[in-house]
Amino acid sequence: MTSDEIRSAIFHMGEQARAASRVLTTLSANQKNEILLAMADAVLAREKEILEANALDMAAAVEVGLSSAMQDRLRLDPQRVAAMAQGIREVADLHDPVGEVLREWTRPNGIRLQKKRTPIGVIGIIFESRPNVTADAAVLCFKTGNATILRGGKEAIHSNRAIAAALQEGGATKGLPENSIQLIPFTDRESVRYLCEMDKYLDVLIPRGGAGLIETVVSMARMPVIKHYDGICHVYVDRSADLDMAVSIVVNSKVQKPSVCNALETLLVDRQIAETFIPRVAEALTEKNVELRGDEIFRSLAGVDTKPAEESDWRTEYLDYILSVKSVDGVGEAIDHINHYGSHHTDTIVASDSTTAERFLLEVDSACVFWNASTRFADGGEFGFGAEIGISTDKLHARGPMGLEELCSYKYLIYGDGQLRGVSYEPPCTP
Repeated sequence: MTSDEIRSAIFHMGEQARAASRVLTTLSANQKNEILLAMADAVLAREKEILEANALDMAAAVEVGLSSAMQDRLRLDPQRVAAMAQGIREVADLHDPVGEVLREWTRPNGIRLQKKRTPIGVIGIIFESRPNVTADAAVLCFKTGNATILRGGKEAIHSNRAIAAALQEGGATKGLPENSIQLIPFTDRESVRYLCEMDKYLDVLIPRGGAGLIETVVSMARMPVIKHYDGICHVYVDRSADLDMAVSIVVNSKVQKPSVCNALETLLVDRQIAETFIPRVAEALTEKNVELRGDEIFRSLAGVDTKPAEESDWRTEYLDYILSVKSVDGVGEAIDHINHYGSHHTDTIVASDSTTAERFLLEVDSACVFWNASTRFADGGEFGFGAEIGISTDKLHARGPMGLEELCSYKYLIYGDGQLRGVSYEPPCTP
């Protein structure tokens, strides 16, 4: 297709999404839940087609040399398809925030006001290789009454098409409005640009992917963007830490699933415990096949093969079995390092001293800050939100795991009985 044809097709999708969003506002919570359950059934019923489509994507990933960690993000199997369907059912079970009255009050002139939660309208989501995002994003947006336009990466194009088709076709059996969930079928970079220009139809854009993608979207978008920047996540092990706990948290944060945004990328170790802790944690990580890159103190104490850390390592989201390690002079230096090099995503302190921990929780400028817990808990499901749309590193509107409430806006409803501004109002006399 020519560039003009791609632009025309995407703008037509925007027009269709806007029309669908008007219908979505009329659906009750029960209607939406019935549609969601039908979507979950359709995903399971179409498991064969979804896995066949994913096999095409996996074959292409091997051919182009995609890393093992990135291939893991892309791969689907029966268990992951079942988990996708279960995630949709869990969203159906969640409380529907649309229509909630956030605040209600009456003015002295008798005017009554409500601040009420509403859908945003039409949400565009640009994401890279994880096909499960297609389902997560679509169902969360739908639950909150939003129409969705999805643009996935070329790595998962066949998987995304199969999943989006299952959702739309399954939901239609229970009354899902046409064009509520649309997937851009083009992998051209131009499609991202045209999506960013579609402020007439899109109310917000949510990019999920690497820094390059997000910076591109931010530079081009004509509508608000909720950013999901790099997950340069840290664990700081304080001098007061339980070292057995610290080893467990570090290993879990790094290797439980290294290809995701809440995986550990930089370990900071208080120098007062470096001689005791570093050999232990280095051995535990090496046993898990983690490549270690560290400063001079770490490398001199590790007792295993390491590489020298470069300045760029402190700013790198590896998404792989690689970890950078730095020794620091206490919690203050750890906080300074995180606020300078981090991505404001997720950071953890392991400490027994509550004063030190509370300082870390207060001063680290990140969306999620943990005390004595793995960074891997920075997740909408683990927070009890159900599936998440992503983890926002912004500070306005949404921050951290974005669940249903973060996919809503609000409006004011004002009830009067003839009040005029500038005219004195006398309440009616009561007999």
